[in-house]
Parts: sequence; structure tokens; C-alpha cells
Amino acid sequence: MLISDEKQPPPATDGRVRRSERSRAAIVHALFELIGEGVTAPTADEVADRASIGIRTVFRQFKDMDTLFGALDVLLYERFEPLFLVPVPDGSIDERIDEFVARRTKGYEGIAPYKRAANIKRARSEFLQERHETLVRRMSKDLRRWFPELKNMNAPTAHALELVTSFEAWDRLRIDQRLGKQRASEAMKQAMSALLE
Repeated sequence: MLISDEKQPPPATDGRVRRSERSRAAIVHALFELIGEGVTAPTADEVADRASIGIRTVFRQFKDMDTLFGALDVLLYERFEPLFLVPVPDGSIDERIDEFVARRTKGYEGIAPYKRAANIKRARSEFLQERHETLVRRMSKDLRRWFPELKNMNAPTAHALELVTSFEAWDRLRIDQRLGKQRASEAMKQAMSALLE
């Protein structure tokens, strides 16, 4: 049989695959939107409703919650990682503190609803526990990238700097102490300046 130059119609399975991919993306975006709006523990019904799909589709696409968290994690990194990966500017410690805190403020404010939602479920999710530990290590490494002076500091001071620049410290300032972004930023700067003197 001769091979025709005409394009053959795609197999029927291609349409099903594309629909499945669209459904999966819609579910992840629905979860992203709901948590971003302050719904810390969206139900499958809420996700399905926001994604405009049936509830059974949610369970067909994601066999367990860790699989769904993993898909959301990819989206979160795409959206927020660039906020933490800016080049370190030249300048004095005070100038670097100002820029560092400005970057952390922007980054922490962006990830805050997702981090709070993850913290609620972390004890029951191996994936979320691993992601939390990875984030702690990355923030520690980033702090040392901005302030190489930490290499010559004693360990308790370095640990204290990690603490005052952590998301947990930021969240306490913003939620428990009810500070606005500006006042929370000033508190972080003050603590860093005292430790880096």
C-alpha cells in the first residue's frame, strides 16, 4: 500500500488526553484560586465547582491529596520562586537588609495563604512535610547568599537570624501581632540589624 501525503486524522485517544489535561489543569488552578482567596482547606466539592467539572473527575485525576499537592506545588514554584531568586545587590549591610526584607516581604505575602493551608495538613502529608523542610533549607541558603558575613558569626547568632527572617516569624508578626506589612518589615529589619552588628 502506498503512503499518502495527506495528514491522517489524530486517533480518538488524543482528544481524551487533551480533555484530561485540561481537567487536571482546571482542578489545580481552582485549588490555587480558592486557597489564594483565603479558603485554607477547600473541599473536593468546592474545587469541582470552581473548576466547572464533576466531582468524580477530581478523584479520577488525582488518586490522593499528595498528588494534588504536588501539582499545586509546581504551579506555586512557577509563580513565586522568581521573587526569591533576585541577584544580591552590592552595598553595605544596612542597604542589603533593606532590599532583602523588601524581597522577603513580597515573597512571603505571596506564598502566605498557601503556606498556611499547607501547615494545616502537613502532619498528615509526607509530601508537605518534605516540601516544608526543603523550603527551610532554601531560605537558610538564600540568607547566606545575601549575607556572607554569617560564615564568620557564632552559631547562635546565625540561628537567630534564620529565625527572625523565617516565614513563621513573618506570619506571627502579620497574624498574631496584627502588624501591617510596613510595620512587620520594620520589625524584621530591626531584628536583623541588631544581630548583624
